Amino acid sequence: MTSSGPWLAEAKCECGHINPVGTVLCEACGKPLHEEKPSAENLEMRYDGVARRSQRVNPGIIDRVWNFFSSVRIAIYLIVLTLLGAMLGTIFPQESTFLNINAATYYKEEYGTAGAIYYKLGLTHTYESWWFVTLLVMIGASLVICSLDRVLPLYKALTRQKVRKHRQFLIRQKAVLVTPVEAEPEAWVNSLVEPLRSRGYRVKTDAGALLAEKHRFSRWGPYVIHIGLIIFLLAVLARGLPGLSMDQHLAFPQGEVTPIPGTTFYLQNEKFTVEFYKDEEMPEEFRGTKVLPKLYETQAVLYECTADCTDPAKEPKLKQVAAHDIQVNSPLNYQGLKAYQFDYDLTPVLRSVQPQLKNTASGKSYGKFKLDMKNPQREFQSGPYSLSLKEKYMDFGLNEQGQPISLSPYPNAPAFLFLLKGPQLPAEGQQYFYFPKQNDKSRFQQGSINDKLGGEDRFLELEVEGMEDVDFSESTTYLNVRIDRAMPYVWVGAGIVMLGLVLGFYWQHRRIWLIVENGELVLGGHTNKNWFGFRREIVSILHRIELSVDEQSLDNGGGLS
Repeated sequence: MTSSGPWLAEAKCECGHINPVGTVLCEACGKPLHEEKPSAENLEMRYDGVARRSQRVNPGIIDRVWNFFSSVRIAIYLIVLTLLGAMLGTIFPQESTFLNINAATYYKEEYGTAGAIYYKLGLTHTYESWWFVTLLVMIGASLVICSLDRVLPLYKALTRQKVRKHRQFLIRQKAVLVTPVEAEPEAWVNSLVEPLRSRGYRVKTDAGALLAEKHRFSRWGPYVIHIGLIIFLLAVLARGLPGLSMDQHLAFPQGEVTPIPGTTFYLQNEKFTVEFYKDEEMPEEFRGTKVLPKLYETQAVLYECTADCTDPAKEPKLKQVAAHDIQVNSPLNYQGLKAYQFDYDLTPVLRSVQPQLKNTASGKSYGKFKLDMKNPQREFQSGPYSLSLKEKYMDFGLNEQGQPISLSPYPNAPAFLFLLKGPQLPAEGQQYFYFPKQNDKSRFQQGSINDKLGGEDRFLELEVEGMEDVDFSESTTYLNVRIDRAMPYVWVGAGIVMLGLVLGFYWQHRRIWLIVENGELVLGGHTNKNWFGFRREIVSILHRIELSVDEQSLDNGGGLS
């Protein structure tokens, strides 16, 4: 549309109908508007020439936004950018694919400089990033606005069709027949009604003029697809909302009741069992090389918290809601929560220790207390001394600045920072680092750390006397816990898309207009696809009233004068 000329004003057709700005074909008779000389080109019938909102002259801010998103070119750009962004997310594995890593160091160590840059750019969580979600939202907005900008004019055009059309409209269709007839116009038109209806057409007549139409519903196929895609996108975006989706790999030590983050559920690994293939059961080429698991199974019990769920000072009240022996491809399934067997670890996991506070100078012991690895108490009493837990590190490590951090939520290298108060200690207390595992004491130099914290006068030490004071979990099972309440809507959207594809592919919207006047028949036909089948159908219908027409003669390659 140009910015000057007849487009800027309403157009009054010779039939008397006043058409809105931007109308290409008269809404009443179909005569082409704004053409100084008759053209030989076929008419553009996509929206039957009806004006669209995006064709407004002097648009405001809202109209400019509407025009931006209603552009098919912009939609293609957005789709291409989204595809490129999705491709960037596949260069290296996403953070969510790993069980237990420190992403800040993993990508650099594993993939070098490229991996470090990849992490710094935030591409390790591409599909949850703001820019990727923004692109999806913009595609959704484009789908909505593109659809409304086109479906409303199309609906208006198809529901207000006039039977009698202008001659220029008819002879500039792709299927055209102009031939003399001798019969009385109205009688000739009426003779064609029954053959058309037998072919499934809905027929309207108006004193020597006829409109026959069938399969109009197929025109809505693309917009049904758009509705399905919009529902699909909304469902995908909804998966990022709290409580609607979860996909985590969690560790469940044997014998423990472990909370599932973000839910009110707890899962207990009552017993883990693994069976391995015997050497004679293995293929000959694998014998003696590796031991493969034949079966690994987690006897799981699922609990739901009914009271005191968020109060750390109280023990949560749990109610058993499900139990299942989880195996590969046989998950525990309860109200949309699924727990899949993912991996296992037969390495014993430290659950708790009972250290005792000793005076290294006198050798006196002040008693034991139980220190749980995951949910320890905050305050302990050992003889005259009190111990306040200030920091807990499940997997002790140091960041780039040399500060202590926890590398993962699993007790691989647990460490605890206490503040000791009591006799012969400073009034503000004395800090003390404690590593329950013996190898961690030497690896992280517990003595040197505490010497720096307590000085030369340090005389207290936490020690474990024997293995009876150490509680281990025999094994750990790793489960992939999933919740996806948005998935049904994803499938609904996909189903609607398939319905739209079927509507568009298996039916064609066909229309035939004709007028008989002054001893001449002028017929014009339009379909949105399958022109060859449409031509054959017209010839067959005309043959029913003994009007023989060559099929190729209907092909109006450039219109008729």
